[in-house]
Amino acid sequence: MRNETSNCAINCASNGIVNPTVNVINNDIENGVVNASVNGVTVNGSITNKTFVSTMTTTAIDVNNSNVNGEIKEATKIITSHAGNGVVQSPKRYESQVTVVLGAQWGDEGKGKVVDMLAREADIVCRCQGGSNADHIVVVNGTEFVFHLLPCGIVNEKCVAVIGNGVVIHLPSLLEELSQMQSKGLAKIEQRLIISDRAHLVFDFHQEVDGMQEAEREGTAIGTTRKGIGPTYSSKATRNGIRVGELLGDFNHFIEKFKTIVGNYQRLFPSISVDINAELKRYKTYAECIRPYVKDSVYFLHAALLAGKIILVEGANAGMLDIDFGTYPYVTSSNCSIGGVLTGLGLPAQAIGEVIGVVKSYTTRVGDGPFPTELSNNMGEELQKRGSEVGFTTNRKRRCGWLDIPLLRYTALVNGYTCICLTKLDILDTLDEIKVAIAYKHSNGAMLYHIPGTVAELQTIEVEYAILPGWKTCTQNIRTFEQLPENAQKYVSFVENKLEVPIRWVGVGRGRECIINVQKIR
Repeated sequence: MRNETSNCAINCASNGIVNPTVNVINNDIENGVVNASVNGVTVNGSITNKTFVSTMTTTAIDVNNSNVNGEIKEATKIITSHAGNGVVQSPKRYESQVTVVLGAQWGDEGKGKVVDMLAREADIVCRCQGGSNADHIVVVNGTEFVFHLLPCGIVNEKCVAVIGNGVVIHLPSLLEELSQMQSKGLAKIEQRLIISDRAHLVFDFHQEVDGMQEAEREGTAIGTTRKGIGPTYSSKATRNGIRVGELLGDFNHFIEKFKTIVGNYQRLFPSISVDINAELKRYKTYAECIRPYVKDSVYFLHAALLAGKIILVEGANAGMLDIDFGTYPYVTSSNCSIGGVLTGLGLPAQAIGEVIGVVKSYTTRVGDGPFPTELSNNMGEELQKRGSEVGFTTNRKRRCGWLDIPLLRYTALVNGYTCICLTKLDILDTLDEIKVAIAYKHSNGAMLYHIPGTVAELQTIEVEYAILPGWKTCTQNIRTFEQLPENAQKYVSFVENKLEVPIRWVGVGRGRECIINVQKIR
């Protein structure tokens, strides 16, 4: 049995109370009291069967207090209670309280740093999709934190971390990650975690199958991380997956489902060997480790929205790895575009405010698949070396190439970025000139005005570049946009003008202090 089964990284919380549940329909807040409109009638006062009002509190949410279940029940009452002959449904409109951070390329853009920056002002930070195939890196006071399943915003000690229903969870990896974060000094991390009861479980045999399927592809390998993500989403889609809530429910029912799913995979992959009794013993231990933190995350988040809490969503992977909109089949197995935020957390579209696209100042991708601006030469190697472009999850070198405007316009079209964070500008500091892809062409020279939907067509396109002068100056210690070299400012402005999306931040180093807040692009 693995070590983490005998020493759970999660412990029970013991104190603090807050009720995040309020009913805000017309968003009028006076003297700390939220006035609600029920069936067009404005009401206030104590809660009855026809009036639904709660006082606003500014105390931080304690997710582990025993009253949380009660808070969620109150949210349920407010959202779906009967009033008179009608039914009070969830509000028609939320304030734009949810900020979303999404990767705009093929991942590894520096989302972790952006989330870490924004999480300082957030109450709740959420993961909505993917699994332990993600690498989100945060550097705080010289200490490097690498997150795979936990939202990296949990570095902010006042943030509640939510692992949403759209995430697939390998419990041994989660417990190990919690232990590692605690050993690096993150305070009360075990008291600030909610795991959705609707999230699906990744089992070790899913990971084994992932590797076997990749090996069978031979020359057409996708480049999977072999973390079992694809097979788990497959189990979910074929309706024989197992949710976290089922692990915590009737364990005899869990046993039956576990034996069934193992049998299904063993029929498809006869070489798989699973010690069912040992696995059941392990998971019975895991169930008790995570039990205090498993909640109905949907109602919790809606209650937080109604209470005016600031929610930050941390997308994993990136737009060009989205299973629908990416370079299929060289993609991940989830929707890592804006749609995955809604389905992976149970949020309504009107709750979304800012959608921040994170863009690396050049382009990288790990694994196989088309890459129009790839540099298979010394320049590509220089970017790889200067940018330390090696994946933490797989230890694979990332392929490197020039910034790709057509690709970014496409993911902006899908995701609706309201602003951009341009990262790793400092990696370009040593270059004499910098190329930027500005258009795709057919092999006959005709302009191509869309991103091809097939790999075969994408591999035949030609790329038109703009050439910009480099700045040959170290930018790592610069903290204002005006202090950047003139050509660096021009590079940022060029990208912004081509994308027609404002660039709000520019990253020039690894630490959280290395982000320049761009007040105005000249």
